[in-house]
Amino acid sequence: MRNINEQSIANLMHLLSICNDGKEGYKTAAEDVDSTELKTLFSMYSIQRAEFEMQLKKAIHQLGGNPDNETGGPIGTLHRVWMDIKTAFTKNDDEAILEACVTGEKSALEAYDKVITDPGIDAEIMTVLATQRTGVADCLKNIQILKDQYAN
Repeated sequence: MRNINEQSIANLMHLLSICNDGKEGYKTAAEDVDSTELKTLFSMYSIQRAEFEMQLKKAIHQLGGNPDNETGGPIGTLHRVWMDIKTAFTKNDDEAILEACVTGEKSALEAYDKVITDPGIDAEIMTVLATQRTGVADCLKNIQILKDQYAN
């Protein structure tokens, strides 16, 4: 039982890292875009990811883990740096940022899909994860629509 619990905690910690990366990424995106519409949307998504973080920290505590992870993962940090560099050299910053957000959301969905198959996570936590995954999928759909609009 201990190994399953440790793996479940590790899986939730990975999602926690991804949510923190998303929170910081959307905060950066809101600062970098020109569009007021996108600034508002990205700020809203950053707040959503902060809420996801709180829920994941609670779940990690329930499993007996320590959810101290305030900085996100190294891949997320690299992704944010890449987004900053890309927008500095791109004519249409808003479109480039939307593209970077699509990439990040696709990665987040893959991570949620993997963790949702974890047999060590109880039904209550699984419900939280499913709701968060739906939020990420909705976000991805919205950003893809906006990316298409900004491309034209």
